[in-house]
Amino acid sequence: MLDNLFVRFKKQLETSDQIKDDSLKTHYYKAKYNQLFATVEKLFHEDADCLVTTVSKEHGEIAVEVSKPIPCFLIVTIVAVKPMETAVDFNISSEKLSLLGTYPDLKKRIISYYERINQLHTLIGIKNS
Repeated sequence: MLDNLFVRFKKQLETSDQIKDDSLKTHYYKAKYNQLFATVEKLFHEDADCLVTTVSKEHGEIAVEVSKPIPCFLIVTIVAVKPMETAVDFNISSEKLSLLGTYPDLKKRIISYYERINQLHTLIGIKNS
């Protein structure tokens, strides 16, 4: 119970294969690296609440400043696992203080990004560790 209280006030969230929450595990898509990278980059360029600050296709990273609902900084990592399997991870953080905690808002945002990518590419799944 006490852990849940402290998690609520975390200001940083990172998706991975090892995290306990399935909704925040790395998502794997049936897509070529270039296709998925272009989709994710376009998704953030078209989002009025987002400003893409850096794109590094060589490193598979896109850095984004998010203005709403809470100001935060997001790094999207895209990695080719196999020729037709590509993984997407997010690392999001905020400096905003909130009486209710920022973690729920950060989590909601990550889940919404995964949902938008799911509409555009076939989700293979998540890895259970």
